[in-house]
Amino acid sequence: MTASAATLATASTSFAAPRRQRVFVASGKPEGILSYDWNPATGELTPAGVAASVANVDWICFSPGREYLYAACEVDSFNGKPTGEVASFRVVNGELHPHSAQNSTSAGTCHVALDHSGRVLLAADYGGGSAASFLVTDGKLSPVVWSEHYTVHGPDADRQQSAHAHFASFSPDNRYAYINDLGGDMIHIYQVDATTAMMTSAGAYQAKPGAGPRTLHFHPNGHTAYSINELASTVDVLEWKKADGSLTRKSQIDLEPKDFHGVSRACDTVITREGKFVYFANRDDDFLYACRANPATGALTPIGRTSCGGKIPRNFTLDPTEHWMLVANQDSNLLSIFKRDPVTGKLANEGKSVAAPAPMCILFV
Repeated sequence: MTASAATLATASTSFAAPRRQRVFVASGKPEGILSYDWNPATGELTPAGVAASVANVDWICFSPGREYLYAACEVDSFNGKPTGEVASFRVVNGELHPHSAQNSTSAGTCHVALDHSGRVLLAADYGGGSAASFLVTDGKLSPVVWSEHYTVHGPDADRQQSAHAHFASFSPDNRYAYINDLGGDMIHIYQVDATTAMMTSAGAYQAKPGAGPRTLHFHPNGHTAYSINELASTVDVLEWKKADGSLTRKSQIDLEPKDFHGVSRACDTVITREGKFVYFANRDDDFLYACRANPATGALTPIGRTSCGGKIPRNFTLDPTEHWMLVANQDSNLLSIFKRDPVTGKLANEGKSVAAPAPMCILFV
């Protein structure tokens, strides 16, 4: 090979198109779980068909090695019972293959979370105000191992007439599990037995009355967590105590101005890998809210708001390069994509969008 040919070959290799990455999107419509192909160089998302025909999928999550995907299906009945469905799929070359399915414990199954060992799956039922655990063996779900129906409700007559389990999560050390109860203004805390999937009550975190805690995310520092309150459009910055799994509020930030009096519902949280930036999504007035985070303490300093690209952001996530933010705008049937500056943490206020029927959750393979 001549020197010029070698140079050309090296240049061609250097500027080769990046490998496209498969993305799964949960749809709240009969379409089920959708496939897209992602190009991180251009921020282009290309539809690639239906990955799994399972109706009304509110949430999806991976096993630790991404060999399996788990789904929460908010259907009215499953297997002849008035519950939602919890399903698992094998992931093979970017495709999904049905693997197992079980009844949840009541209606309105809206969220699933897998523990760090990959052996315990938790499901939250919004409509039924309950939570359930499943033992996972080689990606297959057991019938319900443990369940609890909550009865406490808050002061909001429209949204808190009963308990509403909305989100499940696990502590950094995998010893504790958490169920956000939007209707009861609390986060239920449990000790986890990862060998049996049994849960033992370990107390609760009490949010402010009428706050409506929706989701809980742990900061990479291992001791800070953020609970986003849907009804109050606020975020509780919490200190997690390893000794007993308890949560203590350190501070609170408002996503809306003090003089705001319109309809508003906070939604979800995204934290960068190194923990320097945290983002929140808010619905009805539909925006993303960026904050700089102190990596050691988790304390937040607001950067500002930007567009979410559509109506009612249900979920949002950074791509693996953390140069792009993708937003699932449920009511406008759009996946919106915004450029992100990794140094400043700022998001572009204008992006591009791709059609998706009622997108609920975005997951990069």
